[in-house]
Amino acid sequence: MMMTTTACLISPETHHLPVLDHGFVELVDVLGSDLTVVNSARVSFGKRKTELDEQDEKLIRYLAKHQHWSPFRHVQLQFHCKVPEFVARQWYKHVVGIAYSEGGAMCVDHAWNEISLRYVDASEFHFYTPEGFRSQSPSNKQASTDAIVENDFSLQAAYKQHAADTFTLYQQLVNNGVAKEQARGVLPLSIYTEFYWTVSLQALANFIKLRTHEGAQYEIRCYADALEKLTQTVVPVSYKYLINTEAGA
Repeated sequence: MMMTTTACLISPETHHLPVLDHGFVELVDVLGSDLTVVNSARVSFGKRKTELDEQDEKLIRYLAKHQHWSPFRHVQLQFHCKVPEFVARQWYKHVVGIAYSEGGAMCVDHAWNEISLRYVDASEFHFYTPEGFRSQSPSNKQASTDAIVENDFSLQAAYKQHAADTFTLYQQLVNNGVAKEQARGVLPLSIYTEFYWTVSLQALANFIKLRTHEGAQYEIRCYADALEKLTQTVVPVSYKYLINTEAGA
């Protein structure tokens, strides 16, 4: 397998995936490839490869199986994401939590920069409307079921009207001189936000593994699925073994 470059991995056909009704995930930039993982591991022996071969795949499998994470951290992916606010808050937990995931040692595997409603007028923003309202799980306080609640149509109409009313109130506040940083307080958690997220391959695989789990909320699972598709175009070998370390058994 010949070494590939970032330029041929990020193409208009593959780098942008729509998610939910107004959201998306876009792969903006990449540092590294499967070969980066191999060379980072082999540098201990003063070795450097220019082509990926079967032995290199075995090495990647070994590294993932035995949780030798540092070679995977040399691969960095940058995404531009548009997500509902409540999804972003779930997402950001991974940015905060990773700093303490290595036995108390600081390990910053993420960079996060988000659009600010202190600067930007929110009047033209989108808000997320689900295709249907799921029922609360009777056995899990934080989860839903696939069943749609009764009177879904009328509840959808009320939901949309409420969101529209919050935007109207927001604009009224701004037009009367209220600072945007305070006026934003009336906006719903369904409002879409945007951020740039740069993340190591190891941390990204951990995010996807957790957020594609059936216990994760449906909306964030949709984003995790999109991230998985994009990541597989960049580092198919490394991702395969990171996401399923049992494959190395």
